[in-house]
Amino acid sequence: MLNTPETRGALLNAVCQIARAAGAVIMDIYQQDFAVRGKSDQSPVTEADERAEQLILAALDALTPDVPVVAEERVAAGVTPTMGERFWLVDPLDGTKEFIKRNGEFTVNIALVEHGVPSLGVVLAPALGAAGRLFYGAQALGAWVDEGQGPQPMQCSEPPDSGLRVVASRSHGDAAELDAFLARFKIAETVSAGSSLKLCLVAGGQADLYPRLGPTMEWDIAAGHAILLAGGGWLGRLDNHQPLQYGKADLKNPPFLAAGRQPAADVCQP
Repeated sequence: MLNTPETRGALLNAVCQIARAAGAVIMDIYQQDFAVRGKSDQSPVTEADERAEQLILAALDALTPDVPVVAEERVAAGVTPTMGERFWLVDPLDGTKEFIKRNGEFTVNIALVEHGVPSLGVVLAPALGAAGRLFYGAQALGAWVDEGQGPQPMQCSEPPDSGLRVVASRSHGDAAELDAFLARFKIAETVSAGSSLKLCLVAGGQADLYPRLGPTMEWDIAAGHAILLAGGGWLGRLDNHQPLQYGKADLKNPPFLAAGRQPAADVCQP
C-alpha cells in the first residue's frame, strides 16, 4: 500500500482532506450551543466528537478497507479492533476541554501506525486562523504546515544558546512535578498549549522540549508524533529512553519526552 513516495504522498493528501471535512463538522457545532456529557472515565464528550468520528471512520474504511481503525469514541463504546502491523489511530476532537472553553486550541488527529511506529500523521486545528491550521507529515516525505497560504515545510531546530523553549499542557495539573523535572535544564521560556499542538510546535522548530508526565492515550499523540518524526524530532519514554511504541493492549502511554533532537539518556528520568 505504501511502498513508494507517490503512494504514501497520495494517502497523506487523502487523509488531509478527511481531516478538513471533520473539521468543518466540528466548526459547525462550535458556532452553536452544544451539550456536554460525561463518559465513564468522567472525561467530557460532545456531539462534535461523535459526528467527526463517524465521518472519519466512514472515510478511512473507504480509503483503506483492510486497515483497522482504532478511534477514541469507538473504544469508549467498547469496540476495539484488533491491531496488527498496520492500523489507524483517530482522535476526532483532541482537546475537548479546549473546545468547551472555546479557546480554539483543539484538533482533529489521524495517524497511521506501522510496526508500532506512527509513520503518517495529520493534525488539524480548525479554529486557528481564518482557514484553520493544518499540520501533516509522513515518514521519508517530510512535514508541513498550511495556514491557508499553501504548505510550508516544518523542521525541528537546534536549541538556542539562551536555553530551551519548553511547551507544556494547558489543561493538566502536574505543575509541581513538571517544575521538578525541568530544574535540570537551562530553560529560556515555558509556554502552554492545548491538545496535540504541543508536538507540532516542536516539529516546527518553535519549541525544543515537551515533557509529558501525566497520562495520555495513544490516539492523543500518534498524529503529532508522526509529524514530529517527519520533521526530524524524537519522542521516547522517560523510564528507559526508548522510542514510544504503539499498539499496546490498554492503549495507554507512559510518561514521555518529545524533543527536537534526541537527548542524552541521563536526562530521561522522571
